[in-house]
Amino acid sequence: MAETFSSAQRTKRLEEMNNQLFDLVVIGGGITGAGIALDATTRGMKVALVEMQDFAAGTSSRSTKLVHGGLRYLKQFEVKMVAEVGRERAIVYENGPHVTTPEWMLLPIHKGGTFGKFSTSIGLRVYDYLAQVKGSERRKMLNAQQTLAKEPLIKQKDLLGGGYYVEYRTDDARLTIEVMKEAAERGALPVNYAKVEEFLYENGKVNGVKVVDQLDGTEYKLYGKKIVNATGPWVDTLRDRDNSKKGKFLQLSKGVHLVIDQSRFPLKQAVYFDTPDGRMVFAIPRDGKTYVGTTDTFYKEEISHPRMTSADKQYLLDAIRYMFPALDIKDEDVESSWAGVRPLIYEEGKSASEISRKDEIWQSDSGLITIAGGKLTGYRKMAEMVVDMVADLLQKEGKGTFGPCATKHMPISGGKVGGSASLPAFIERKTEEGTRYGFTRQQAERLARFYGSNVDELFRLAEGHAQEAAESGLPLDWFVSLRYAMEAEMAVKPVDFLIRRTGALFFRINEAKQWKDAVVAYMASHLGWSESQKDAYLQEMDMHMHDAVTPLEA
Repeated sequence: MAETFSSAQRTKRLEEMNNQLFDLVVIGGGITGAGIALDATTRGMKVALVEMQDFAAGTSSRSTKLVHGGLRYLKQFEVKMVAEVGRERAIVYENGPHVTTPEWMLLPIHKGGTFGKFSTSIGLRVYDYLAQVKGSERRKMLNAQQTLAKEPLIKQKDLLGGGYYVEYRTDDARLTIEVMKEAAERGALPVNYAKVEEFLYENGKVNGVKVVDQLDGTEYKLYGKKIVNATGPWVDTLRDRDNSKKGKFLQLSKGVHLVIDQSRFPLKQAVYFDTPDGRMVFAIPRDGKTYVGTTDTFYKEEISHPRMTSADKQYLLDAIRYMFPALDIKDEDVESSWAGVRPLIYEEGKSASEISRKDEIWQSDSGLITIAGGKLTGYRKMAEMVVDMVADLLQKEGKGTFGPCATKHMPISGGKVGGSASLPAFIERKTEEGTRYGFTRQQAERLARFYGSNVDELFRLAEGHAQEAAESGLPLDWFVSLRYAMEAEMAVKPVDFLIRRTGALFFRINEAKQWKDAVVAYMASHLGWSESQKDAYLQEMDMHMHDAVTPLEA
């Protein structure tokens, strides 16, 4: 197991990085930073990555959890973006089929709605062409009866038919962690809870960062031939620190999602529907739940902990009642929620929904490279663009020669299952195998789907720590996931495990509440926490659980 990426080794890792010179220092541990670290390290660069919170703690764990083909951008005539993200989506899927799944999406067409039958048919056909969608996944047009057969819960009044096309569902935080693990395995040095407090300069050029460990306050200095600012919603904060925030800047937009149990919202089929105000909303079945989102409102509050407000919750409940009127979903049916901030590049006079999701790279006079905007789907391509630029600059300055991008056909951690076509057989095989280690079939299948080719590590933990698992007070599948998160995924706090490593706070909140004390106790004993640390982490966990359920009053 990759001890190099364990939470117990984190401080030692920072000490080793102190005063070192790297080819590239990446600031930001979301999907963009993770992608850059993987691309750069596989070209032979010496790479450090620092993240002030946990990996994926910002936008990269708070999205709609779709690797979009970008259909909505067709509406805005962003043809180039549709073509690029559509093609990139297939690459992301092949490289990590355990964290990305094709999901047929139903687009109901109602009289007077945003989409007409003809425009939808043409739009989806153009989309198939631009995104080079494979034959088996090309769009189908349905009549009203066929549409209702796919999803009987949708509004029947004025239903004309539907479009049926493929999106890809993902676990955004898991995707980020798997890319980060692959980068670490290949030599990059990523560390979480390490905040860049200031830039270091030589002759007016940025050549390093002063980093403060957010857990114990220790300061470190890391030097880099090139420094990349990939901090998502925080890119302007860092540009301010570099005195280079000029020209374009970010416009933040908040998106909220609600989670409802399938017993109350038994959605069979993912649905992409328009709301009375002309916006589009997703309703997606996942792991016994249905989640619905997203809102899209300009945001100027605290970036690190955006919250659902009463108005956000009401907007989505109204949208659900509008499209699924027979269900009568109530306020108390909402089990959990999450809110995220999108870092969009400001465009004057446009609403949050209209602003382009395209990415841009800026370089300041000091040499700081900033990547802004962009989408989850395009993370690998964005990374390639940034690292091409870094490699080019280093070569021109005589600081090294590096090859071309190698990530296009490179499986990420957990993705070494022989490609997407082999995944079902792999899961079947591992489910069978898992029952020999004490898991139920259901637990073994869930672990195989969730961890992909890394599931063997969890089976080994079950075999080698059976007694400890029994004493931990945790179910076996929870125990091995926790132990693995600490040893191989740098989970430092209970919130890292319950939100970013497992998604339990969103999709299994009742289990998360049931096992949180045992999780905290186990982590405390293994990571040597004091009673006050233990209490602080438990309070932090309780706050997140409260905020997932309780809206902020405006």
